[in-house]
Amino acid sequence: MIGPGAPSSAAIRAAFRVRLSREGIVVLPGAFNPLSAMLIERRAFEGVYVSGAMLAAELGLPDVGLTTASEVAQRSAQIARVTTLPVVVDADTGFGGPVNVARSVALLEDAGVAALHLEDQVNPKRCGHLDGKAVVERPEALQRIRAAVDARRDPNLLIIARSDARAVEGLDAALDRLRAYVDAGADAVFPEALADAGEFAAARAAIDVPILANMTEFGRGESLRVDQLDALGVDLVIFPVSLLRLAMGAADRALAALRADGDLSSVIDSMQTREQLYDLLDYASYASFDDSIATFRPSS
Repeated sequence: MIGPGAPSSAAIRAAFRVRLSREGIVVLPGAFNPLSAMLIERRAFEGVYVSGAMLAAELGLPDVGLTTASEVAQRSAQIARVTTLPVVVDADTGFGGPVNVARSVALLEDAGVAALHLEDQVNPKRCGHLDGKAVVERPEALQRIRAAVDARRDPNLLIIARSDARAVEGLDAALDRLRAYVDAGADAVFPEALADAGEFAAARAAIDVPILANMTEFGRGESLRVDQLDALGVDLVIFPVSLLRLAMGAADRALAALRADGDLSSVIDSMQTREQLYDLLDYASYASFDDSIATFRPSS
């Protein structure tokens, strides 16, 4: 139970800035709901990621720009509420023009996130690992970054510029874009769908702000371990949809077993137990709080 004494959103943002100034990569597993965010913190990770592709999938939608700013902000707030970790959020294209970007930033800042990333795809966007992507002209992309930087009220809210230009214009053009986004005020960059370790090394040599890598499964690029990315100078790495994929795979296997066997005895050993769930939810703290209020008596 997060209560008095927990750090404020502003304090979490400030601490995240300090953390990024130190050596060592920050690993950000993707949370598909508040409970999974609590598990990420329980396992001593340093941050939580909220993926646009994950949110779309959870709503039963493909990742083609169908979710809204309010849906992303609502889920981000639910996740930020249950963890003291910094929450990094996929803000897609900002959900419209510069004014829409500014409002999206305000919504996400109010939601308590520590960082967000904006991309340079056309609107509506596509998943970063699908064919048929297109990027906007540089002036429009720069407007998005400038709008986000100007709209934040807390200067410690991290604005990360994502470019999908690698698949459209090539690596050199993507790095040129990212340097321009940094000049426009971006605090960090996210070169999406780089091919291999050599391209990450090229990005590190070309850019002097923190770099975020996406190690999504079944993606277009080479799958690199955390220690490999750390050695390449990458500062953050996201595993955006991994937990959702694992949960859905397990759920599908359980449903198949229930259909075939008439019960779930064959998969029960892979379930989180009631005791483990209650411990993660911190039932004891809620009970203690309730007791303290119920037994409170004003002094005479």
